[in-house]
Amino acid sequence: MGHVDEVSPGQPRGPTGVQHTVVNVPTEPTRDHLVWSLCSFVYGNIFCLGLAALIYSVKARDQKMFGDQDGARRHASTARTLNIVATVLTSIVIVLSIVVPIVVIAITAKNHR
Repeated sequence: MGHVDEVSPGQPRGPTGVQHTVVNVPTEPTRDHLVWSLCSFVYGNIFCLGLAALIYSVKARDQKMFGDQDGARRHASTARTLNIVATVLTSIVIVLSIVVPIVVIAITAKNHR
């Protein structure tokens, strides 16, 4: 004998005759990276990347407040990318501003011997 599924009247069946259930799983809230953007703006605003990241973070927060999760994700992703670039460039500038003078002092000290 064949298998018979019990289905309440009015409930749809899938193409195979099996009832499907959809479960909505709440997703993690979108992060707007506002604090990181503020730090990038105040401490690492190379090429105004920190300002741009701050603007996109505020846009992401606004979109989240309006219930537009896709828009919030797009703006948050842009803010995150700008923050990464600003952080990397700021780190490079800091390292070079420490390393270059040390190398110059070492070379001039070596030449004066």
